Amino acid sequence: MQLEERIKEELEENPLLEEGRDENGDTGDVGDAGDTEQIQGNDNSDLSIDAYLNADDTPLYKLSAKNFNKEEQKAEIPFSAGSSFHDQLVSQLGLRNISEREYMLAEYLIGNIDDDGYMRRKLEAVVDDLAFSSGVETTEKELKAALKTIQEFDPPGVGARNLKECLMLQLNQKEQTHEVEMAKTILTSYFDEFTKKHYDKIISRLDITEDDLKGGMDEILKLNPKPGGSFQSDKLSEHIIPDFMLEYKDGGALQLSLNSRNVPELRVSRVYSDMLDTYSKNKKNKQTREAVSFVKQKLDSAKWFIDAIKQRQTTLMQTMEAIIAHQQEYFMNWGDELLLTPMILKDIADATGLDISTVSRVANSKYIQTPFGMYSLKFFFSEGLETISGDEVSTREIKKILQDCVEGESKRKPLTDDELAEILQEKGYLIARRTIAKYREHLNIPVARLRKEL
Repeated sequence: MQLEERIKEELEENPLLEEGRDENGDTGDVGDAGDTEQIQGNDNSDLSIDAYLNADDTPLYKLSAKNFNKEEQKAEIPFSAGSSFHDQLVSQLGLRNISEREYMLAEYLIGNIDDDGYMRRKLEAVVDDLAFSSGVETTEKELKAALKTIQEFDPPGVGARNLKECLMLQLNQKEQTHEVEMAKTILTSYFDEFTKKHYDKIISRLDITEDDLKGGMDEILKLNPKPGGSFQSDKLSEHIIPDFMLEYKDGGALQLSLNSRNVPELRVSRVYSDMLDTYSKNKKNKQTREAVSFVKQKLDSAKWFIDAIKQRQTTLMQTMEAIIAHQQEYFMNWGDELLLTPMILKDIADATGLDISTVSRVANSKYIQTPFGMYSLKFFFSEGLETISGDEVSTREIKKILQDCVEGESKRKPLTDDELAEILQEKGYLIARRTIAKYREHLNIPVARLRKEL
């Protein structure tokens, strides 16, 4: 997207640079000025050297006309955007029968609620803010009353100051069944044990059965820990556009191509090149020389820009082709992670002759679309680990096996790091418990105790 914007900017600033392919298929193979192709049907260019030479100092107000009728004016098309999370809260506030002061305080509090729906600022700090910024004197008690009003709004749980309060607010709006009462008791009296999954302690201290606990836990798991997320976010989600496209052709051959959908083909205008040749042979005066210098500068800039785009495309293709060659087994077997081989930046730099920093920039910011999914290029890089037989395998292979072990474990008795290390060693991988812990953290897998379920 940044490249697309950069190309648009260059096209706007440089009249000698154009987009499109001519009838001979030339898209900017620029050599000398006389080697460029003429633009089809472009006999009235936006800027000519004659116009440049004959330009005068006519005031701008004499160049603009305002003698059009109203029917010819183009009406502006209004832009419609969905209301934000905070707008929804303010609209609900307007339906309340409260005083002007209560409305002002509640509206100020709504402005301090984050996108998750939480009021994370201390009310005493809000008291100081109102005093210094608006000259409004208030108290924590008054703000608590305003916050209580907000906590009655939709979505349930909004305006909570912590997770416990958020969940309790949602439970209070439910029908008060036995399971809901059990859930409230767990959160009120045994919140720490609940977060740490010390279920045996809760059962023992409440003197209840496991089914009773499970009923309360099921109610808690139905709640939304981030009530603000149920509304449309103010921020636009990022849309990833792949830089490469990989396809399988007949016979299983791989075909790699650059995704140039948003990158127009560029070329240099023959019209201006011919003008430059004509006027450079007839430098009669200073004004002509200045015009020639201007066009020559733009011509050189256009050539350089086209060459830079070509060099970028060449670098990208060289890097991706080297990655595919190094991970041939992985790509030929439709993305089997167990077939990924160890690969570091230096391997690709050596294969392409590019600098490691160049390979690093490509790997960290580019994506490839494959028949089995879209991947960041850095996904294919990993360090190696030696097996008992002396073979070197990718650490990503180890992580895949580790993840499979966790997904297949009994959630009533999850596997510890020591047990996971033993399983991998039995499979022939030399790996220590602390390495298991490191890989588990990379995969965002919690410790065994926190993976426990009833």
